[in-house]
Amino acid sequence: MVKRITSLLICITFYNLYFSQELVLGDYIPGNGMVFSSSDQNYKVVLRGYTQSLFESKTISFDDPNIIDDNTYNRFRARRVRLRLSGNQLSPGFSYRLQVDLAQSVVGDGELAGLLLDAWIGYNINKKIKIVLGQKATPTDNISLQMASNSLQLPERSRVTSAFASIREVGIFMEGKFKLGNTSVIKPMINITNGDGHNTLNNDFGGFKYGARINFLPFGLFRNFGQFRQVDLVRELNPKLMIGLNTSYNVGMSSRRGRGNGDILYLNSLGDYSLPNFLKYGADILFKYRGFSLISEFVQTKAYVPTDITQRQRNDGSVSTSFEIDGVQNVENYVRNRMMLGSGFNIQMGYLLKSLYSLDARFSNLQSDKYSFMNNSAFYNRNQYYTIGFSKYFMKAYTYKIQASYTYVNDAMIRDLTSIENTAYQGNENIFRLMVQIAF
Repeated sequence: MVKRITSLLICITFYNLYFSQELVLGDYIPGNGMVFSSSDQNYKVVLRGYTQSLFESKTISFDDPNIIDDNTYNRFRARRVRLRLSGNQLSPGFSYRLQVDLAQSVVGDGELAGLLLDAWIGYNINKKIKIVLGQKATPTDNISLQMASNSLQLPERSRVTSAFASIREVGIFMEGKFKLGNTSVIKPMINITNGDGHNTLNNDFGGFKYGARINFLPFGLFRNFGQFRQVDLVRELNPKLMIGLNTSYNVGMSSRRGRGNGDILYLNSLGDYSLPNFLKYGADILFKYRGFSLISEFVQTKAYVPTDITQRQRNDGSVSTSFEIDGVQNVENYVRNRMMLGSGFNIQMGYLLKSLYSLDARFSNLQSDKYSFMNNSAFYNRNQYYTIGFSKYFMKAYTYKIQASYTYVNDAMIRDLTSIENTAYQGNENIFRLMVQIAF
């Protein structure tokens, strides 16, 4: 379905470009992309892109004085290289987006890789309700995932996002916007998706994922799409607040958090697939006022394991009846131990000076269930993250910026990379990041 939608989007773009009367280039503002519109303003297409270059340096220290790791682990990479084509037509009320990431960065379990990011077509049923079909960011993730990657307050998203978010999914999305009283706005959203993340081309082993979100804005809408951007670059003249609640239920999940398809498979005695269901719910707050911004997020996950599981399928296609964990055969705990189960809390805040320097801070906390993949010491099993950041914006837009951050990771069980056994010990990490962004 994603391939068909992508082809349709390209056809729609060229069709409108060809038949639009006197298509002209609008006023170009760096960072906002190149805007082309018809003379009657009925049709508009926007091409924008950005690149982010990241340097990361990490050191590890252990509580045990007998374990010494004197290494500094450095890496340079193109974090994101994105190109986005979007458009809308007022009459009829169609809109679309096609976005790709040319960086193709793959560094660990916590990150999402793939060329195609967005490929969707939307239709405004009326001024209050919009329906979207295709691949896009899911509203059932924490609120940070609704914010563009080029507008992040710090070089990287919080660890809560990497632990629990499915990021993008394929399906049908419906969103509304209703005014309550003179200023308040409520935005309900519901969606039915594949529940297997993005770029899913293989057979679907499970069922659908059902999700909903509701956002309440008591003081009205943010200016200049501020709801979808982390830093208060426009310096809101009046306090703006958004309170959100979200939940999703994934029927028959075959991955750790619903970001993949067919990664982890189980069967019953008849040889049919029998997969666990996955519940996620959360709450978040966004506040902005005169350069100050605050984001707070909470996420909780739970698993429901079928009682008829008798076999598990290995990566090579063979099957096993072994579900041993802690020296005991226990199917339910074994299945849970391969899923991202637990809770996460993130709070971050920052202040943007009029000189376009920004000072930011963040605290993230992860609490894993007893049986959860979050106890894996290669990627997770790190509970507390303290981050401070400093950014310089060169324009009142997300065009050219330099960001630096320092993160201290505490309360962690970390694998000793200098040991052949890779045994995990209590310790902490120190991470420095420096990122440069250029956009057009």
